Amino acid sequence: MDYSTSLLRLTFLALGAALVLIVARSAFRLPLAIDAPAASFLHGAGGCTRFSPWACRSPRTEKSTPRRPSHESDVPRHPLDPLTVTEVSRARDLLRAHPPFASAPSALAVHALALDEPDKPAVRRWRKGAHALPPRRAVAVVRFQGESHVLALDLTAGKVAPLPVPASGYPTMTMDEQTALCAAPFSDPAFNATIRRRGVRLDDVACLPISLGWYGPEEDGGRRLIKSQCYSTEGTANFYMRPIEGLTVLVDMDTGKVVHISDRGAGIPIPAAKNTDYRGAANDDDDGTDRFGYQTVRAPSMEPAPEGPGFQIEDGHTVRWAGWEFHLKADARAGLIVSRATVQDPATGARREVIYKGMASELFVPYMDPTEAWYFKTYMDAGEYGFGLQAMPLVPLNDCPRHARYMDGVFVAADGRPYVRENMICVFERYAGDIAWRHSESPITGMDIRESRPKVTLVARMAASVANYDYIVDWEFQTDGLIRIKVGLSGILMVKGTPYSHMNQVRRNEEMHGTLLSENVIGVIHDHYVTFRLDMDVDGADNSFVRVDMARQDTAPGESPRRSYLKATRHVASTEKDARVRLKLYEPAEFHVINPTKKTRVGNPVGYKVVPAGTAGSLLDPEDPPQKRGAFTNNQVKRLLYTEFKAVFDTTIR
Repeated sequence: MDYSTSLLRLTFLALGAALVLIVARSAFRLPLAIDAPAASFLHGAGGCTRFSPWACRSPRTEKSTPRRPSHESDVPRHPLDPLTVTEVSRARDLLRAHPPFASAPSALAVHALALDEPDKPAVRRWRKGAHALPPRRAVAVVRFQGESHVLALDLTAGKVAPLPVPASGYPTMTMDEQTALCAAPFSDPAFNATIRRRGVRLDDVACLPISLGWYGPEEDGGRRLIKSQCYSTEGTANFYMRPIEGLTVLVDMDTGKVVHISDRGAGIPIPAAKNTDYRGAANDDDDGTDRFGYQTVRAPSMEPAPEGPGFQIEDGHTVRWAGWEFHLKADARAGLIVSRATVQDPATGARREVIYKGMASELFVPYMDPTEAWYFKTYMDAGEYGFGLQAMPLVPLNDCPRHARYMDGVFVAADGRPYVRENMICVFERYAGDIAWRHSESPITGMDIRESRPKVTLVARMAASVANYDYIVDWEFQTDGLIRIKVGLSGILMVKGTPYSHMNQVRRNEEMHGTLLSENVIGVIHDHYVTFRLDMDVDGADNSFVRVDMARQDTAPGESPRRSYLKATRHVASTEKDARVRLKLYEPAEFHVINPTKKTRVGNPVGYKVVPAGTAGSLLDPEDPPQKRGAFTNNQVKRLLYTEFKAVFDTTIR
């Protein structure tokens, strides 16, 4: 472990970004009862229910699948285990009985409920079999009669206590809310009349709730508002390619009422449905080719070895493989969380700490079109929609190979009842024919040496389908001690309708804010910034952040035939400001997290090197409201002093 990283009771934040993206709604099982607020939203909305597709349309819906009544991990066995089905039900009972909610419990909406993790020192000291689990506690973010509340719940003692509410912002939207908001425009006669004027049948309309960002109190007036934009589903499952351009519906999230309708798309045709259906059944021909004539490629079977996969999952959440051991769990906001990652020292057999906790912190997706129907599209996908809430059940053999093991997520519906998101995370060994290490000796040495090691890694994967985009997040562990986080982007573009069908129709110097991709379709320029929060514990919690600057050093006259060489200079950060990193091509640097109290065999501090995956920075004006919200993109690496991090608190959307 000559290279490791961690922060001295501090938190490390690594940012990956790219203009087109390097790094990346779901079938879900929910309780059968519908709470009163959701029921009032849904009344007369064409039959849309919480079981409906994310983009509801009136009046057709898909048949729901009943929630599985139990879950295999209903007994916590580790201090960081997520809340179980039983614990979520217990929390619901406590919340509904707590004043002032007890007066009208059906009006209570649970926006977030998560484990209130024990203090870090207690978790680090805990050993299975030697210590009892710490008391189980939870933190809830709820809405009641138009007000937000944050509460601490002692699930063992049965106590509820209020916590401070953030001064600004609103909680993450619930899945019930999102479904209801899909249907909300259809209850407004003016909206229905607008759709008819556009020449679209109401039965063929699907609407999406789109977070509207924040542009000052004068715009929202203190209300929870959302904007809905609609699409034609006629002739294709890929309704994203058929926007009803320029139509934006402003909806009050608390009442479900339409506040304002803006229609600036008169004269813009809806793009044709031809060749937009992405489903395999619609594209594969009987001769083994797709509809474009390309040969269909099938994935290999990837059969495991006769003895099975080389990893174990113990007690539902503890993963062991090739010297690695870590805790893995699903999270409604972050998607998946890796905790207590340790690796076995091959020389001593001792376990050595690497990461205390790692998770996706936020996904900032600003679109670069300032016009009325697009300026507000500056999504915070984790905070506003919930990265885990939008996670897709993974498809065996397609999303994960044959020998993968799967892990479910236990989440909470708006009425407080638990539900299980099956197959949300998969764990598998990957061998793609890559080389982990090799060396062949030159024949001139007289030594016939050909050494090579195949690269086999362990992958923990989840996939979130946040409307049109699918994010695939892989945490990859290597046998040499390296941890790599990969974020892949798939899915469908969010496009803009246009009257143009060919570039020869576009006026000289006309700003389209994107590229004409097909007839009447513009792909709008946008960014994807994926930020990860890493709480490093390299050989313990006493860690420091080190920046190693590399610069040219000129030689003195007559010192050497060389005129210059590269010199590395180490700087240990003493303040948060010291560890704010903006990457520059001609000012290269490395970033290490070290433990100054632990030394290698030759006396160097142990540490990990942190390598940012993306180098693109935001080009927005620092005073632009979206950039104020997404100010974490100002730096590719940022080190923060350690504080206990409660993911459930970070659910405000401003």
